Amino acid sequence: MSSPVAAAPDTCVRLAMWSGPRNISTALLRSWENRDDCIVVDEPLYAHYLAATGLDHPAREEVIAAGETDWQKVVVALVGPVPRGARIHYQKHMTHHLLPHIDRSWLRRLLNVVLIRDPADVLASYRRARAQLEPVDLGVLQQRELYTHLGNLGTPPPVIDAADFLGNPGAHLEWLCDAAGVPFTSAMLNWSPGPRDSDGVWGPYWYDAVLASTGFTPYRSHPIDLDPDEAAVVGACRPAYDELADVRLRL
Repeated sequence: MSSPVAAAPDTCVRLAMWSGPRNISTALLRSWENRDDCIVVDEPLYAHYLAATGLDHPAREEVIAAGETDWQKVVVALVGPVPRGARIHYQKHMTHHLLPHIDRSWLRRLLNVVLIRDPADVLASYRRARAQLEPVDLGVLQQRELYTHLGNLGTPPPVIDAADFLGNPGAHLEWLCDAAGVPFTSAMLNWSPGPRDSDGVWGPYWYDAVLASTGFTPYRSHPIDLDPDEAAVVGACRPAYDELADVRLRL
């Protein structure tokens, strides 16, 4: 399948953070949006994902109604002109939203980063909202596929583990800014609480912790009890997570 967008010179940095659910992806969205030279977009492929898969998520019909269900139109916006001439276009993506039928050639126009989290931690948080989970719901398998795909093109994306990031947010943000060719600013470390106009309509269902936050919360490990079905889901994702963790950024 050909790309829906013809190549054109980029005038800004398009930083795409590819996460799975229940990670620090929305906190990072806040962080980058706190820059004066950045605009952000929150899960732009979500409406297409729900419409194409038929999955029942909280606020499903709201997400579909508010979003764009044509993935090609989404891509046009992601690699096209940036509103207000912003220097940085920060894109928060869920990797499982990048369904197999979606053309990948446009990804070469982005600075892609993979944001991982231990699948047991993901499941322990995600199960509060979704009773039935499958390995594909955690996004880790798709993260490995994306890493492999981009690596085969000669540009393997950096991999950041959420636990590492929360151990030293400043150092990781400085590294990301350097990789993007933009100056780091301490404004990225703190933000005002509450909702943003940029939040997806699903925010009231998922963003309670972020809405109350004013910065990154330190990582704390805790015991996680899994029933046999949950343990099987985590076990199916563990090899992919371990492979990505082996190549993660270490600062």
